[in-house]
Amino acid sequence: MKIAILSDIHSNIYALQAVINDAKSKSVDMMINAGDSFYGPIEPKATYELLRENNFVNICGNQDREILEASLEQLENNPTLKYTYENLGEEVLYWIQDLPFEKFLGKDLYVTHGTQHDDSVYLLEDVSSGKPVLRDEKKIIELLDDVESKFVICGHSHTPRCVNLSTGQVLINPGSVGLQAYKDKSPNEHIIENAYPDATYIILDVNSSEYNIELVKVAYDYEKAALTAESNGRADWAYTLRTGKIS
Repeated sequence: MKIAILSDIHSNIYALQAVINDAKSKSVDMMINAGDSFYGPIEPKATYELLRENNFVNICGNQDREILEASLEQLENNPTLKYTYENLGEEVLYWIQDLPFEKFLGKDLYVTHGTQHDDSVYLLEDVSSGKPVLRDEKKIIELLDDVESKFVICGHSHTPRCVNLSTGQVLINPGSVGLQAYKDKSPNEHIIENAYPDATYIILDVNSSEYNIELVKVAYDYEKAALTAESNGRADWAYTLRTGKIS
């Protein structure tokens, strides 16, 4: 089976469409989306429609959940959150509410956004230094807890990685479809910068005795995404969309 794995679209329909086109050209059998699909100043509702049209296996990311949990005060204080919430509309919000936090696809494939117990924790990265550093194996295994699947898919950090553990497990983060840099204050202030504008995803090709993992970078018309972000008051996002860096 050939599986396209992607995450962290962040309302960037232009990048998502390019990734879908590329994946279909490679004759994938399944497409998995590991969450954080909608928060952003680009096209949240159109992103939803494209995901539904293409029969993705979807899970909920931390920022998908935070859209649902937003208070009136948070909506008023965060124009991008308000834009996302209003652009999605009631029907899509109900659909997001029904998304699973995690998903087992058979015994060998497990999908979560962050970790098994917390969608806002990085499974593979330690950011205590202010930048993402690969965790040591002991900590990764601790965060996996009782997940024993051969292939573990995560997202959240926007950092593409493939890690082989001594347990025989393979951990896959496809990076981000829609946003190649950001800064955050949780769990401490840190910055993630990939320094390229291209969308990324991973193709996992598995048969009975072996597997192949391919990281794919897809060029797309990021200028359209940047102009939309600018029109919605996010010049900082526009800079990041064009450069993969923080302004």
